[in-house]
Amino acid sequence: MPKLWTETVEDHRRAVRDATLDATARLVAEHGLAAVTMSRIATATGIGRATLYKYFPDVEAILMAWHERQVSGHLEQLARVRDQAGDAGQRLEAVLEAYALMTRGRPHGTDLSALLHRGDHVARAHDHLAGLIEGLLADGVSSGDVRGDVAPGELAGYCLHALGAASALPSEAAVRRLVTVTLAGLRPAR
Repeated sequence: MPKLWTETVEDHRRAVRDATLDATARLVAEHGLAAVTMSRIATATGIGRATLYKYFPDVEAILMAWHERQVSGHLEQLARVRDQAGDAGQRLEAVLEAYALMTRGRPHGTDLSALLHRGDHVARAHDHLAGLIEGLLADGVSSGDVRGDVAPGELAGYCLHALGAASALPSEAAVRRLVTVTLAGLRPAR
């Protein structure tokens, strides 16, 4: 539950918004999408329904805001991974592995997945992710770690599609093997 008073009105609004997103995610995980109502969310958040409606018009808007926050967090995490790794090849491998591990276990083919992945934020995030990977690939081409006979943009698409298979893999070890195979397809011919 958010504190009733914080340093500023903006901090208070952010706390209420974050608490609402967190409570909604918990409720969906515990009870399923169909069981989540605005009344339940308000109760779980510790605010009145009227207050909740000042922030969000409906459950779908809350879920979209939660998903947008999750996606932004993942992109920030990938940027941190990129910035902490060593040379071009290490940065590429670290980001591809982190992305594949994030992808593992992500629900696909569910009502919730269908709802969350239709927002404009998903297309923007995908473009951002593709750009991040394309930049790493271009650096890899310059350093000789990545093949130069295929455009980095095409290779970024290859990576994203190949690593999408991580969502169905049974273990982190299997994800790492998939990353190894993906990286092998990026290496220049010897």
